[in-house]
Amino acid sequence: MSELPSLVKDLALILVVAGFVTLIFKKLKQPLVLGYIVAGFLVSPHMPYLMSVMDKADIQTWADIGVIFLLFSLGLDFSIKKILKMGASPIIAACTIIFCMMALGVIVGYSFGWKQMDCIFLGGMLAMSSTTIIYKAFADMGLSQQGFASTVMSVLILEDILAIVMMVMLSTVARGASPDGAQIVGSVMKIGFFLVLWFVIGLFIIPLFLRSVRKILNNETLLIVALGFCCLMAVISTKVGFSAAFGAFVMGSILAETVEADKIIRLVDPVKNLFGAIFFVSVGMLVKPDILISYALPILLLVLAILAGQALFGTLGYLLGGQTLKNAMRCGFSMAQVGEFAFIIASLGLSLHVITDFLYPVVVAVSVITTFLTPYMIRAAEPCYNFLIKHLPKHWVRRLTHIQTNTAGESATSDNHWKYLIKKMLLNTIIYSILSSAVIAIMFSAVLPVCRKLSIEWTGNHWVGNAVCGLLTIAFISPFLRSIVMKQNHSEAFKALWTDHRINRLPLIATILARVVIAISFIFYICNYLTRFKNALMIAIAVGILILMLLSRRLKKRSITLERLFIQNLRSRDIEAQVKGKKKPLFADHLIDRDIHIANLELPDDSLWAGKTLYSLKLRNRFGVHISSILRGTQRINIPNGSTILFPGDKLQAIGDDEQLTRLSHAIKSELQPEDTEIEKHEMKLRSFTITKTSPFIGKTLKDSGIRDQYNCMVVGVDEGQKRLTLITPSRCLQAGDVLWVVGEHSDIERIISIH
Repeated sequence: MSELPSLVKDLALILVVAGFVTLIFKKLKQPLVLGYIVAGFLVSPHMPYLMSVMDKADIQTWADIGVIFLLFSLGLDFSIKKILKMGASPIIAACTIIFCMMALGVIVGYSFGWKQMDCIFLGGMLAMSSTTIIYKAFADMGLSQQGFASTVMSVLILEDILAIVMMVMLSTVARGASPDGAQIVGSVMKIGFFLVLWFVIGLFIIPLFLRSVRKILNNETLLIVALGFCCLMAVISTKVGFSAAFGAFVMGSILAETVEADKIIRLVDPVKNLFGAIFFVSVGMLVKPDILISYALPILLLVLAILAGQALFGTLGYLLGGQTLKNAMRCGFSMAQVGEFAFIIASLGLSLHVITDFLYPVVVAVSVITTFLTPYMIRAAEPCYNFLIKHLPKHWVRRLTHIQTNTAGESATSDNHWKYLIKKMLLNTIIYSILSSAVIAIMFSAVLPVCRKLSIEWTGNHWVGNAVCGLLTIAFISPFLRSIVMKQNHSEAFKALWTDHRINRLPLIATILARVVIAISFIFYICNYLTRFKNALMIAIAVGILILMLLSRRLKKRSITLERLFIQNLRSRDIEAQVKGKKKPLFADHLIDRDIHIANLELPDDSLWAGKTLYSLKLRNRFGVHISSILRGTQRINIPNGSTILFPGDKLQAIGDDEQLTRLSHAIKSELQPEDTEIEKHEMKLRSFTITKTSPFIGKTLKDSGIRDQYNCMVVGVDEGQKRLTLITPSRCLQAGDVLWVVGEHSDIERIISIH
């Protein structure tokens, strides 16, 4: 037989050892991530008495794939709409913690005399807390339902997102000769440009594609399509200078807004677990005992820096975010550990060859120690709070314990039209400007050379090709330019500001003119790049083209259609959740203003209402409620009529006020079939009897005999002396001597037999 490749042997060793070690860690109720790291340490060449991996290069390739799938799964759990709804409080807390902990990491690194890039990457690693470990700690300690726990989880989500951006920034800084402010600002702008571009294009194209093939998608094909999209975006990301992991995260967050998101999460989870395990095992393989001994003091100081830094800066961040002192301390103390992202950042530094080899095992050791200390830090928050309350000045205590979180101030309200309008105008202008820039870049880099080549071949010069490419480019960006100028000009906020005060009209006109200038600038750039016209002529041409765009009804219709399609794609997952009853419909929020709301009520299996029509139940007359929808399995019946029959398990969406819905809920729970206290008497039995000459059944058909209707029994067949019973038809006349086999309750069968 042929020899197995070393890769297969290595995988077998890794998975077997990881399986046994994680079972032990599961039994000990410890995070599985630590089990994987320990398994990696056991199969590494640094453990001489055990079998070790032969080809670490192949395992590292699989680990890189694991990072891609880990971040792809993270993106699937990320929703940009949720982040936008969080308000400023979690953002302030997350940014404060990350920047302060990064600075602390850099300072500690410099104090040890480490290299500049080691210090920078160390700061990035120390800034990341562990979502998995904190979530498990809260669950084990019974804190998951407390208010501060949800606040911590919101900040952790933002930290994960900022970690993705940090990875891109660190990659950019690592490739540069020396990091400076201009380079960092340029990197941030580049990240923002491609993020908006990918999100807008992805949310427009991918939901349309999935919707078109939804009927032929099964679990297998959906998994392959999802992973294909993931790998495609990873490749595109590397082509434009970002990491593959960043592209995988972006694709995951795009797919998170589709109807298929929940199914993709379930299908990808085993793949993520497999490759994620290999990645964390590869982390453990890099742990060297001699380095841990040599760097014991830095490891201890880093552990202390994380515990003290998160306790201090975490509390500060949550205080600035609007939490009370007690909640802020409980949140800050919970985050005192190094998360899984630290390993990913360390792997990035090693792959770029910008950090020293010792840093990886040092961070792993720090992560293991702080993970074990996490429950103790959570418990220490309240005693530390009580200590501070006793020793702080009383006026400080009053202020710190009466801070109110401002969650509603970040959303647009009717009293702040200017804020809402400017925010919407800026967002629209940025998005459509990025799309226009992307179209121009693609046309000039890909289409223009082809047009020029064909033009030279046919006419002897390239001006015709320039003209064709320019007209096509303007045609493609025309819906975007029109939206830049016209969007929000007819919104409620704009109208309210225009009619409320005359002084508002001049600034409103200025906003329109500013957007007109931006739109003209795009057309001017195209004309300037492709022609040799004078500036005045090009400006006139640009103004003329823009006026034609604004007056075109066809372009207006096209622009509105594209935007509505994009909004529908963005809301498709929410719509699916509403249809399946997982989320209340949008109109439910408007009902609250009128002192009524919508409630979901499930019909019990033994309900007396089952099998009855809505008309016969007269719910509107009895309770004053309206049934807007009925959810039955995967079926949704909207606006049911009086002839709609209810079935057990139906979920009713009822509209009414608190009193009406309470009475309806009580009726649904109380109007049930009475419990059968004599269930033993309803046992079904099979008996046979012979029709005698005096039987009242003689001469009657089976249908007219009353055996089913009067005696509540069923004739299974007639015994004619054959191996099997002979089926009897309802029209057969019964005769003396027929041996009938019947099924029924004991008492009913005895009644039949007693008359013979």
